[in-house]
Amino acid sequence: MVSNMIKFGIPVLALVIWASVFTVDERQRAILFKFGEILAYDYEPGLHFKMPVINNVKKFDKRILTIDQQPERFLTAEKKDLIVDSFVKWRIADVVQYFKTTQGDEAQAGRLLYQNVNNGLRDEFGKRTVQEVIAGDRTEIMRIITAEATEKARTLGIEVIDVRIKKIDLPARVSDSVYRRMRAERERVARDFRSKGAEAAERIRADADRQRSVILAEAYRDSEVVRGEGDAKATDIYASAFSKNEDFFRFHRSINAYKSTFSSPEDIILLEPDSEYFRYFKDPTGKK
Repeated sequence: MVSNMIKFGIPVLALVIWASVFTVDERQRAILFKFGEILAYDYEPGLHFKMPVINNVKKFDKRILTIDQQPERFLTAEKKDLIVDSFVKWRIADVVQYFKTTQGDEAQAGRLLYQNVNNGLRDEFGKRTVQEVIAGDRTEIMRIITAEATEKARTLGIEVIDVRIKKIDLPARVSDSVYRRMRAERERVARDFRSKGAEAAERIRADADRQRSVILAEAYRDSEVVRGEGDAKATDIYASAFSKNEDFFRFHRSINAYKSTFSSPEDIILLEPDSEYFRYFKDPTGKK
């Protein structure tokens, strides 16, 4: 019988011990309840004890959390729509207050917190023009919204770490209109560049044609000068050679003329027999 008691007692004892302890992770905060009433909170990480059945424990995430909801539409000072995409970094600062206001529901806490942030963004965007929001005031808006959200979030037991605006867009119909205007402007600039390029190309081609004409003219002039100088030199050489032996020069010139004239059997020439042309046929000395 004692052995049976021990046999059944050990599991019961283990179950009682298991129900009497709980652990708290470094990333968690815990609240100990006694029949639904808060008994203790903010436990250090580690192993802790509770009364089975009488006590129960709820744990909450201690880390920095992010709320990233769908983009919202806000009006600027000129009553123009902007689509704003933002997010919030937050964490639990007062776990008891957090539980009392949100029942520990993270989604509910996110909705309440983001409602405060959106109200602040709506107010700040309503004070500024589109140019101010996009060009220079975004950092200032985030600083103001973070400060306001931090103040309002204290009632929820939440600490707001940062509020950031990821993107500011125009509505789709406005974006399309702006895109069309930008495209038309870019096309105008492109046409202007193309026309300037065509004008520059024409100038370059005209200048190249002019240079080509000048170069050809100068080359022809130089070639004529060289040819004239060559002809003059050749004439001088012929005159010098002729003066040294006039009979031989005449004979040589006549022989070359005969070779050129009678290069083919079909060649025919009609001249008088006593023509000067045949002087070397009749007499090798060329004398009449």
